[in-house]
Amino acid sequence: MTGADLEIGRGEGAQPSSGRVRATAPAAGAPTGSVKVWDPVVRLFHWTVVAGCLLNLFILEEGKSAHRITGYVILGALAIRLVWGFIGSRHARFADFFPTRRRLSGHVWELMAGQEVRRLGHPPLASVMLLTLMALLAVTGLTGWMTTLDAFWGETWLETLHEVFANAIMVLAFVHAGAAIVQSVRHRENLVWAMVTGRKRA
Repeated sequence: MTGADLEIGRGEGAQPSSGRVRATAPAAGAPTGSVKVWDPVVRLFHWTVVAGCLLNLFILEEGKSAHRITGYVILGALAIRLVWGFIGSRHARFADFFPTRRRLSGHVWELMAGQEVRRLGHPPLASVMLLTLMALLAVTGLTGWMTTLDAFWGETWLETLHEVFANAIMVLAFVHAGAAIVQSVRHRENLVWAMVTGRKRA
């Protein structure tokens, strides 16, 4: 790969090991290559949550067995992902993408300056979205489980809270999907397909 393809980002984490590369388009006729970024656990978690949320938000009837089972599957996937965030592959680990204040401020400045650095892993702002969605999945699953307990049976406030969390997931999921499409256009690579194959442009 030539210098026309990628320019290593400068600043914090700008070394090649950081997974950050300047968001420039490949030179015409330049060889294309890809690298493995998302491991099978990350991809399985992502698409399990997508499928589960689509089912529970738009298809399955709330309170029925299928709705509850789907919710428990999502919680199980979330639990695995949380553990994987400490022991998984490089870009799966929280340490690789946790949005510290320094990372966030750097990312915001890049966007404001029109010089966004392309990252192989999760960008800081996307990391905020990811962690927020994970937290919402947890509290939605928790409140859903609580509605099945005798101690909270028929409590309308709990059912309302569960619906609020679920709707928040739906809104943020649409924002997340829209951002992925925008970033795909900006960086000229299909980020949705990358979450299927696990590979991104090198």
